[in-house]
Amino acid sequence: MASHRDVPILLWPFYAIWRLLTFVVQVIGRLFCGVLGLGLMVAGVAISITVLAAPVGIPLAAIGFLLLVRAIF
Repeated sequence: MASHRDVPILLWPFYAIWRLLTFVVQVIGRLFCGVLGLGLMVAGVAISITVLAAPVGIPLAAIGFLLLVRAIF
């Protein structure tokens, strides 16, 4: 009984290249999301040190934290 996910043998090289490219894009996206989240957290904390800019810094740090959590999971 054949599954609908079976790839014909002639198309398998294209399927393998496509799977490799999607894996690479996912890994790069997660790394970028993690670095961006960490940067936003640091910027948010640095801005929050000045009391007048705390209303901007706290949400910025929160968005950075959420991006970092998204990159991990």
